[in-house]
Amino acid sequence: MIRRPPRSTLFPYTTLFRSPKSTESKWGTKKRRETLLVVARNANMDSAENETVLAPLRLSVKQQGDVVRSLKESKAPEIDVKKAVHELKARKKILEDKELELAPVSASFDRSRMEDLLKRRFFYIQSFEIYGGITGQYDFGPMGCAMKNNLLAAWRNFFVLEEQMLEVDSSILTPEKVLKASGHVDRFADYMVKDEKNGECFRLDHLIKAHLEKIIADKKTSTDVKKECEDIIVKLDGMTKDEMDAILKKYDMKSPVTGNKLSSAMEFNLMFGISIGPTGQNKGYLRPETAQGIFVNFKRLLEFNQGRLPFAAAQIGNSFRNEISPRSGLIRVREFTMAEIEHFVDPSAKDHPKFDSVKDVELMLYSACNQMDGRPAELIKVGKAVEMNLIANETLAYFMARIYLFLTRIGVDQGRLRFRQHMSNEMAHYACDCWDAECKTSYGWIECVGCADRSCFDLKQHSKATGVQLVAEKKLPVPITVHKVEVLPNKRIIGSSYRQHGDLIYDTLANFDESEAAEVERQIKETGEYTLEIGDKRFSFKLDDINVRRCQKTVHVEEVVPNVIEPSFGIGRIMYAIFEHTFRTRDGDEQRTYLSLPSIIAPLKCSVLPLSNNPEFAPFILKLSRELTRADVSHKVDDSSGSIGRRYARTDEVAIPFGITVDFDSLKEPHTATLRERDSMHQIRAPLSLLPELVRDLSVGRITWKEVEKQYPRFEQQETTRDV
Repeated sequence: MIRRPPRSTLFPYTTLFRSPKSTESKWGTKKRRETLLVVARNANMDSAENETVLAPLRLSVKQQGDVVRSLKESKAPEIDVKKAVHELKARKKILEDKELELAPVSASFDRSRMEDLLKRRFFYIQSFEIYGGITGQYDFGPMGCAMKNNLLAAWRNFFVLEEQMLEVDSSILTPEKVLKASGHVDRFADYMVKDEKNGECFRLDHLIKAHLEKIIADKKTSTDVKKECEDIIVKLDGMTKDEMDAILKKYDMKSPVTGNKLSSAMEFNLMFGISIGPTGQNKGYLRPETAQGIFVNFKRLLEFNQGRLPFAAAQIGNSFRNEISPRSGLIRVREFTMAEIEHFVDPSAKDHPKFDSVKDVELMLYSACNQMDGRPAELIKVGKAVEMNLIANETLAYFMARIYLFLTRIGVDQGRLRFRQHMSNEMAHYACDCWDAECKTSYGWIECVGCADRSCFDLKQHSKATGVQLVAEKKLPVPITVHKVEVLPNKRIIGSSYRQHGDLIYDTLANFDESEAAEVERQIKETGEYTLEIGDKRFSFKLDDINVRRCQKTVHVEEVVPNVIEPSFGIGRIMYAIFEHTFRTRDGDEQRTYLSLPSIIAPLKCSVLPLSNNPEFAPFILKLSRELTRADVSHKVDDSSGSIGRRYARTDEVAIPFGITVDFDSLKEPHTATLRERDSMHQIRAPLSLLPELVRDLSVGRITWKEVEKQYPRFEQQETTRDV
């Protein structure tokens, strides 16, 4: 799952935010075309001239990285570590900016032209457009919907089918107690303030940071005030609402837009709250991720898998986050589709049986060490990365390699794809290792897939909240004798007192470990009473209600709480990266743009074009369309007016990879037609009866276009002048 990052990095594209009521430019409607240059690191950046410029900046980052390491090793005060990390980030930013400045231009990319194509051909559009649109919400049109469905079908085949995963489809409406246990209720919140006159909203920590940075930049500001402001910026991430309010008042901060007074700080929850049922008493949320639906069903999934580890469960579905300031098209939205995998594994056996099949795959790895030392990402084989302990274990590395193979198969440019390792200050306290598959776009590097070893955090949290043990059994090589402390409930008494919750109480007490059982024994002896808390429920027991027994048992199995390796795919972000990476302009004709989508995810696989409106073509078109449908080839018949070249351009814009043209030669024996490939614009001529299966095999990758060109004669010129 794509976890919410620390507060300081949640909205990297802006410092302040405005409420949905504020005026914002409509997506895809700008008249001014700003040409954005897409740049990428490559071997040329290692030139002596560039390295002369970058070397001192790299050294500066490394020196500060060493300072951070030293402070952590010596267990220095937290504030000192935070200051050092803040300085490290600032130096990294300077280095990265200079790298981008010196990097050679790999392609000229005009985002507005691409967005114009996507809007015009209705791939996706801002939701409720005729009402002015809603920021952060998008509707997919016919082409976008078909592409998304094809992408998800490819994902299912590549992961669920090939890895024999167990797929689930859980409820979107999630009770509060589930997300309280997972940590989302407490973690998914930020502080904001409002303009007291017009209601415009600002995220408080970003507003404070922007205001203090302005004070620091002022030459008239004294050294002491500058130091105080810098200290506040470093501490912002951990500040309480009252502490932020005090800073707001101390520096007399006003709305940066109107200069009006601001309200006191208020909490803003990033989850959409709902009421489940008519009473309003069952509070819940629209799920912020799909993963929790897998975790709460772990016990059933384990039983379905005959109690064996490892196994993987998968889920595709929509998630919701009430983003304060959604922007950047499909990159930051309020409703989005996720495809998540939870691979449950024995914590002592994280090797993978299929690891050898991917060990030679090379990945561009941007490790935490490289980030702290100011070094660029490195191309390393997966097997070598595991040997070096760069990637924590084989299972995590296996899925990283599979993610790479999948993304490059569906159209992500491998030259603009890297895996960035989370640094220690980014990683959740329970995670062992975490890497993000990042794609380079005109917005910068964006996280498209997260891949983390999350240890056993979620299962333990849900076990603790419900009293249900979410564990697996592992057979021991030889039986062992263990000392057992058991809490035995008096079922007759408890059943009559807590009839509705009897099974819950029995299961919870039966799964108490030795320390918990000892605590029960102590409380009963000292006070004559024991109180059991399960979630938000409390149960009190007297001396006669429960008994603690000590004994010896011979056990043949060991209970383990599985660890979880979690690849989490943001489908909208992946689609956007693919749009940018496959957007093309025809050589020699800059007005003709198209999307070079791989056939596996192209919305339609084939177009069927009669050369003209000659009625003799109709029976052939009808039969060809019917045979394509039988071959499961999605297609579009374009018998509209206009030249064949104009119609080719239209089909290219919607990324149709292959086009069949029925011409006058098709009317004669042996009834052949031309087949055109979108990217090369090359054409071959083949029998009409063979074309449906040929297009099907091309679409699913069973045969390549180069192989087709070797098998069938090249067609050089389309006949267009014949009278009709």
